[in-house]
Amino acid sequence: MTDPTRPLLTATTVRLDHMRPTLSQAQIDRIAKLGRRRQVTDGEVLVETGTQTNRLFVVISGELTVIRHSDVAAAGMEEVVIVYGPGQFNGEVSILSGRRGFVEIRATKAGEVLEVDRDHLLTLVQTDSDLSEIMMRAFILRRVEMIARNVGDVVLIGSIHTPETLRIQEFLTRNGHPFTVIDLDRHADVQDVLDRFHVTIADTPVVICRGESVLRNPTNQQIAECLGFNESIDQTQVRDLLVIGAGPAGLAAAVYGASEGLDVLVLEPNSPGGQAGSTSKIENYLGFPAGISGQELAGRAYTQAQKFGAEVLIAQGATRLKCDRTPYVIEIDGGSRVSARVVIVATGAEYRRLPLEDITRFDGRGVYYSATAVEARLCSDSEVIVVGGGNSAGQAAVFLSQTAAHVHMLVRSDGLAETMSRYLIRRIQENPDITLHTRTEITALGGTEQLERVQWRDNQSNTTNDCDVAHVFVMTGANPNTGWLNGCLALDEHGFIKTGPALSPDDLRVAKWPPGRAPYLLETSLPGVFATGDVRSTSIKRVASAVGDGSIAVSFVHQVLGEQGRR
Repeated sequence: MTDPTRPLLTATTVRLDHMRPTLSQAQIDRIAKLGRRRQVTDGEVLVETGTQTNRLFVVISGELTVIRHSDVAAAGMEEVVIVYGPGQFNGEVSILSGRRGFVEIRATKAGEVLEVDRDHLLTLVQTDSDLSEIMMRAFILRRVEMIARNVGDVVLIGSIHTPETLRIQEFLTRNGHPFTVIDLDRHADVQDVLDRFHVTIADTPVVICRGESVLRNPTNQQIAECLGFNESIDQTQVRDLLVIGAGPAGLAAAVYGASEGLDVLVLEPNSPGGQAGSTSKIENYLGFPAGISGQELAGRAYTQAQKFGAEVLIAQGATRLKCDRTPYVIEIDGGSRVSARVVIVATGAEYRRLPLEDITRFDGRGVYYSATAVEARLCSDSEVIVVGGGNSAGQAAVFLSQTAAHVHMLVRSDGLAETMSRYLIRRIQENPDITLHTRTEITALGGTEQLERVQWRDNQSNTTNDCDVAHVFVMTGANPNTGWLNGCLALDEHGFIKTGPALSPDDLRVAKWPPGRAPYLLETSLPGVFATGDVRSTSIKRVASAVGDGSIAVSFVHQVLGEQGRR
């Protein structure tokens, strides 16, 4: 049983100093200009569990304690998460977005605090570089520690071998929300938990949200709604810039746009990071010599965008672009609408499915399109297959080889030299736990409830091989996410969006492009609508290139807004 008096966040001394820093008097004085002093009494609750996180408290005297109330496995208990004394402050990344918190903040010694509302906090971290570094580092470290120690308000009950449970795990993980998993296949007392919330195994996966709401096999949108991911965002406001997609290109556009004073809203149908967010480790991205996971890179960019005031609608994808009016109107999941003067489309692309009959029934049941720690746990000590010859496939193979019994890489070409970075090729060649099969492709999958067997063919020798492999990672090619555009923008023969010089005179004539100027570099056939990243025709499919696209597009956004202002 957890000791309720012992703080749950107990990192190393150095990390704890960064996670719970003590401010100098000069730093407190600067904060005081944006806040108000107030007295607190012993036992006073300053923030209740489940309410919006919109206030920062700096302890002048006394003591504040962060408390997590019981979850389903420890009914009736209170647990101390962390204690703040004089010169210290509360808060983690949810305070930047105004989401609901999952802990209580209580004064455990009477004293005085400095209270700063969220708007003034954002002003502070945008204008005071010294305090920004201290606070942002503390916010991020606290959230990382909460995730590591499952200090959250969500319990997921289900079998980790079902695609629905896997989907929910990935959604919560990639959104950086702490949660606890009760696996039907491993927890002996799972029936007691099910009975307590009046659900059956047939209802699973079940999400117990904030200890009270019971969601049976919920959609990502239902989870986001229960956790209040989007409730602080005004969807009726006409924005300067609407970014559709929170992959590297979209997040870069949000960071640069918001940091330059634009009112930015981002639509993300799933989780920040896009396809790159599911990459286990990126080692050729500038500035990270030791590498960085796609999820960590996306998480940092997401927090950075929020720091500058950009807002992100989670689990809300675009379903239709209405291109017959300005400001532009975008219909989103659930039937609501958002509007903006300028739009950046950064919806990316997704891996193609293998051309096999009935392959969809194995999605999440042995066939996966990302290789994160969630999937790696499923295939520990098992043989796996990675299909694809690009960098993402190579990174997945190297990552999975750390825990899998053996990794088979299947590519249809003669080798990897034309499609993969040299450093990855060398790692694969020198790794005894990875076998590369060239001129090889999967021809059949077999199994009942889960994938159990794979057949592949060596096209050079025309021989087939049947093996008992239950995990296949598919990372081949890419299909652009442009089906929702309903003919508003000119596309190339593969469905990617044409921009700037790639637009032909016929494209502009059909689109009725107005006279006076040519489309800007990343502008589509619709004035004021830009395309960046993998969804753009002729783009280089690299994370750095997508980030470059997003930042470059913002410079043209300013020009378009300036033109609109002169009309």
